[in-house]
Amino acid sequence: MSQEVTAPSAPLHQFTVPLSATRRGARLARLLAAEQLRSWGLPLDPARLIVAEIATNAVVHGRVPGRSFRLGLTVTAPATLRVEVTDTRGEYLPTRARTTARAEPAESGYGLLLVEELADRWGVFGGPAPCKTVWAELDLGQ
Repeated sequence: MSQEVTAPSAPLHQFTVPLSATRRGARLARLLAAEQLRSWGLPLDPARLIVAEIATNAVVHGRVPGRSFRLGLTVTAPATLRVEVTDTRGEYLPTRARTTARAEPAESGYGLLLVEELADRWGVFGGPAPCKTVWAELDLGQ
């Protein structure tokens, strides 16, 4: 019986940066992600839209005064881009979008719907305490 053992694939590209948990920090996350993707020769969209939504959620819902959030971008073989945003409010987890109809549309709350539509996969994991990380993956098809 022959069994092939494969090692986990090492990242082809990796980028991580801490940012202030402010609206300016969320905007900077989108701009830095776009620049990094451009330098790697990858398409900007839909990745920068996903970064914008997850970073904004970290600032609006995951903010702890005086604490930053972290943006991470990783490209692994075979051509998968993973976006991660880590904030310091691990007790506040995002939930899957609700599909119930409302009498009047809300002004906000559509960010994760957008992420769910644009990403091939997304989710959240807790830790290390008190943090949580919201992630999304895109199959680049290269």
